[in-house]
Amino acid sequence: MMKILVTGSSGLIGSKLVSFLEAERHEVVRYKRTATRPAIEEGLDAVVHLAGEPIAGRWTAKKKGRIRESRVGGTRQLCEALARLERPPRVLVSASAIGYYGDRGTEILNEDSPPGTGFLADVCRDWEAAADPAAEAGIRVVNLRFGIVLSGDGGALAKMLLPFRMGFGGIVGSGKQFWSWVAIEDVVGAIQHALNTEWARGPMNVVSPNAVTNREFTKALGRVLGRPTVFPMPAMAARVVFGEMAEALLLGSARVQPIRLEGSGYRFRFPVLETTLRHLVLK
Repeated sequence: MMKILVTGSSGLIGSKLVSFLEAERHEVVRYKRTATRPAIEEGLDAVVHLAGEPIAGRWTAKKKGRIRESRVGGTRQLCEALARLERPPRVLVSASAIGYYGDRGTEILNEDSPPGTGFLADVCRDWEAAADPAAEAGIRVVNLRFGIVLSGDGGALAKMLLPFRMGFGGIVGSGKQFWSWVAIEDVVGAIQHALNTEWARGPMNVVSPNAVTNREFTKALGRVLGRPTVFPMPAMAARVVFGEMAEALLLGSARVQPIRLEGSGYRFRFPVLETTLRHLVLK
């Protein structure tokens, strides 16, 4: 039993995680911050840091500023506050994203692959580095690089369901770009695993071991819903509608493998896409 501080506890991942931790009889402290600095109490065993401005949405200059500050600045403030505690927590599990790798085509990526280029890659690199004050204070830091999180309660999948159910689903761009995905249950499982695995530290990819192309994802979702997938979104249309975000999240390709997560003994509950979609969509 641990006393665990969770930031971003009302978000898609945070709400699922808090329910799980409380069911396991851990004491969960929901993060609150004052106007000037994070309010952190003594006596914590662990921290799970999930807070941040949502990535989805058109990336205006203001939106990009909020994304960067909430992740890089917010993480640095939190970690500096943790480092000042008389008894810092043993472990910090901090969110990151596979946006770290940028658009890499068919290249197979793991935690030792160098960072990519572009706004999201730069943010992810600085986001992870912002946890350095915690590591320097002797806290074990694990940076979980999340892929596309699939949940029946919100996020990317929920946004796709309506057009697909209406028969307007289709590939995005060429459909050849790799989408590295993960079920919400395995996100929560990976966080629990990182909290409990003493030697785990540094970056860890949280993605299914079976990345798929956008075309494969589209066809699988169509089969699960029993709907045609014949209405593609051309790359140009995606760029017009979503701007720079389209390049990073819809058209970019990241073929990521969870080498460290699997190597540390984690076993995925939902490693296969179509089985996962059936569980999430038809439950």
